[in-house]
Amino acid sequence: MSDLLNSSAGGCGSGNCACKSQAQARAANPAINPFSDEIDYGTPARHADVDVTLEIDGQAVTVPAGTSVMRAAVEAGVNVPKLCATDSLEPFGSCRLCLVEIEGRRGYPASCTTPVEAGMKVRTQTERLQSLRRNVMELYISDHPLDCLTCPANGDCELQDMAGVTGLREVRYGFDGANHLKDAKDESNPYFTYDPSKCIVCNRCVRACEETQGTFALTIAGRGFESRVAASENQPFMDSECVSCGACVAACPTATLQEKSVVMLGQAEHSVVTTCAYCGVGCSFKAEMKGNQVVRMVPYKNGHANEGHACVKGRFAWGYATHKDRITKPMIRAKITDPWREVSWEEALDYAASEFRRIQAKHGRDSIGGITSSRCTNEETYLVQKLVRAAFGNNNVDTCARVCHSPTGYGLKTTIGESAGTQTFASVDKADVIMVIGANPTDGHPVFGSRLKRRVREGAKLIVVDPRRIDIVDTPHVKASHHLQLRPGTNVAVVNALAHVIVTEGLLNEAFIAERCETRAFEQWRAFVALPENAPEATEAVTGVPAQQVREAARIYATGGNAAIYYGLGVTEHAQGSTMVIGIANLAMATGNIGREGVGVNPLRGQNNVQGSCDMGSFPHELPGYRHIGDTLTRTLFEEAWNVTLQPEPGLRIPNMFDAAVHGSFKGLYCQGEDIVQSDPNTHHVAAALSSMECIVVQDIFLNETAKYAHVLLPGSTFLEKDGTFTNAERRISRVRKVMPPLAGYADWEVTVMLSRKLGYEMDYTHPSQIMDEIARLTPTFHGVSYRKIDELGSIQWPCNEQAPDGTPTMHVDAFVRGKGKFVITKFIASPEKVTRKYPLLLTTGRILSQYNVGAQTRRTENSRWHDEDRLELHPHDAEERGIKPGDWVGIESRAGHTVLRAKVTERMQPGVVYTTFHFPESGANVITTDSSDWATNCPEYKVTAVQVMPVEQPSQWQQDYSRFNAEQLALLDQRELANATSGK
Repeated sequence: MSDLLNSSAGGCGSGNCACKSQAQARAANPAINPFSDEIDYGTPARHADVDVTLEIDGQAVTVPAGTSVMRAAVEAGVNVPKLCATDSLEPFGSCRLCLVEIEGRRGYPASCTTPVEAGMKVRTQTERLQSLRRNVMELYISDHPLDCLTCPANGDCELQDMAGVTGLREVRYGFDGANHLKDAKDESNPYFTYDPSKCIVCNRCVRACEETQGTFALTIAGRGFESRVAASENQPFMDSECVSCGACVAACPTATLQEKSVVMLGQAEHSVVTTCAYCGVGCSFKAEMKGNQVVRMVPYKNGHANEGHACVKGRFAWGYATHKDRITKPMIRAKITDPWREVSWEEALDYAASEFRRIQAKHGRDSIGGITSSRCTNEETYLVQKLVRAAFGNNNVDTCARVCHSPTGYGLKTTIGESAGTQTFASVDKADVIMVIGANPTDGHPVFGSRLKRRVREGAKLIVVDPRRIDIVDTPHVKASHHLQLRPGTNVAVVNALAHVIVTEGLLNEAFIAERCETRAFEQWRAFVALPENAPEATEAVTGVPAQQVREAARIYATGGNAAIYYGLGVTEHAQGSTMVIGIANLAMATGNIGREGVGVNPLRGQNNVQGSCDMGSFPHELPGYRHIGDTLTRTLFEEAWNVTLQPEPGLRIPNMFDAAVHGSFKGLYCQGEDIVQSDPNTHHVAAALSSMECIVVQDIFLNETAKYAHVLLPGSTFLEKDGTFTNAERRISRVRKVMPPLAGYADWEVTVMLSRKLGYEMDYTHPSQIMDEIARLTPTFHGVSYRKIDELGSIQWPCNEQAPDGTPTMHVDAFVRGKGKFVITKFIASPEKVTRKYPLLLTTGRILSQYNVGAQTRRTENSRWHDEDRLELHPHDAEERGIKPGDWVGIESRAGHTVLRAKVTERMQPGVVYTTFHFPESGANVITTDSSDWATNCPEYKVTAVQVMPVEQPSQWQQDYSRFNAEQLALLDQRELANATSGK
């Protein structure tokens, strides 16, 4: 029994625990732990302006005032035992394991909550402290089950580590406390398990949920031995308010909260730091591996964008990478009614190249084009646009940013001179006023959303401009001071009304404007916004926002201190998307809220590399670095580097490609990593365009909706299967590192190289670092970027060049990139999509937390447990008027088409406005969106579609046709074996 007790009592010391050497080694020398970002020793200093010198174990150490004794000990090279302390949370002092002795002070204070004082003398290692710590650990272990050897955290358990550090050998109290909880294990969450029998009530998970995530879903329930963590009101995790971000799992020092993948696969043996392939936050993760198998994805504490936090997608939804639906063999077919035929890479690329050349010989040089991917790396995107310009010989290249943030590029380039956001995500920590326009950060950009909520809890004012009552408007512990619940399509009227108040009430930052902006343009703008037609009282009837709310919000933004604007697709995806971006920049310049931390104009990019795809020259009129193709000097630079003659005229945008295809002049397309059939508006038109083409080459990881119209299907690779870089919404360039070989044999960049060679244009790269070196040579804002420098710094924010060798966290500090900031008049023009008696409601669209974009990745994970279909949200008044009850099937009809969804009746919506997501192809959300688009960039007006909604009893005709077509295409996919046999393969 003694040996059993010793083994259970922390497992490190008796020689009977399998984790002995690993746990003791980690405790003695944390640097050898391959999974450790940095060791947790309490909260770092909060006041770094004054230094304090003290003595720890006889050694003098100087640290900033406000530093905890525990942190100071680390600086002195002393590791104080601890369980409840972690550097990502505020000090708590509950575990009593980090006790120290301080000369002249009674008792044994907790080092994590005790601030340093000048001249303080601290002892961390004495016989009395050792005895106290051992007794504390004994009490913890007495309340712990007897399964050390079989525990899934074996080898990665802080409780085991601390038992070894304190020298615990025996437990005198029995182990009766926790055993009765063994049957209370909660397996409801698909990604992690909760075992209350292993809980030591350290509060770390509760504090992580509160401080890091800001959901407040966890609490401590019960008293004494009955005390345990509870989700919401003792609900299963799956039914609670938990958003499955994994912060609680990461914080847990035992196996109380444990990833199911670790339970199934065991502890990893090595890790690789890489970058998430979901949203534009660009979180860093450690892919913990067993050979080529991912065990888990752990948010990287040294990741500059996420600082150790994550969301349910990046943390857990990576299983799609090895899903059974993965396409791993190249396939070809002559017509889309033919069965797919698996072929070699050689044959597939030969066929694609010969078809492209045949089409160009028959229909002309401009009859083919390419679409780059915002999910692929910078290097891969760069190569596709290079292939189109150099191998195809035209500029018919575009990217999905066309349908999301192209107005950002136009609007910010026009006003302040650079097509990107101005700040880091960390800048929000210094904002006093935060205005969120047309964005839902808790669903679309959850890690940044958590940071924003924390800043609001600390006292920042929050203004939300959105037709829908999104989460941050009013949730526990976070409440917007103002929600300007405008009608869809009236953004510009609202921003003009805000500007009117700032101008007419004398709230302008005259000194900033005089120093930093063009005087004549400003005077014209000031006269325009001061017009009575722009007053909040005049715009109220159009926007639906009470004038008093607009006036109050404008005053807060202009006078409340550092004011930052964050915006999303609810700004850009409008007929006046570019105008609204200009209006936002006007506001920032007018109040001087640009060029320092805590302020700025910050677009929240939707996809992981949508910023990078724009940077790399994916638009038909721009080469890498946003330089116009018509500029002779720029074009000559690329011609000499690429050894080709480039066309000086811009090529076709994506909508132009579709129109030209329908009219018969555009016949071939190379589409890498984008699903334009599901993501682009007016699905009928997109399908008609693709059906008119003679050769469509799709490169993707799954048979997506676009691939069903393809003639060549080239297997793609996931972010886990390649090297490269992504650029996030804050211009941060981060490394993507290969953790396993590509399932199909090649990374996407290699496939583009091979296709280019087949087309007769040589590309000579053996590693993506060489591609980045070429980008740096040819792009001024990337001159200083290299893999070596990214590895040294962790990440780099462009511009990175001779003037900013380590990158540029905050842009436009002393001057705007264009020199003087330019105010531009933003006249409100009502959307062409207008409500009528036939179409009396306005439809707007967005995203949901658990799913991502078109859902190709997340739908193939357990994330569909939260959201397994797109639903139509409508206000109770509109539902009652139409006899619609929650869960009913409803038909949604617009001028473009008709589809059917299930109804969700909610007061999130305002009367007259309905809302849906677009994550599931069978929903047909884009069947009903129209061709209306932004005047400057052709970005579709997804956010404003006039519709009628009525109860129905069966799917729409489009959905019936979709089901039939989908079944036919899957059947053709299943006929591969027969086709291969017939071909003699």
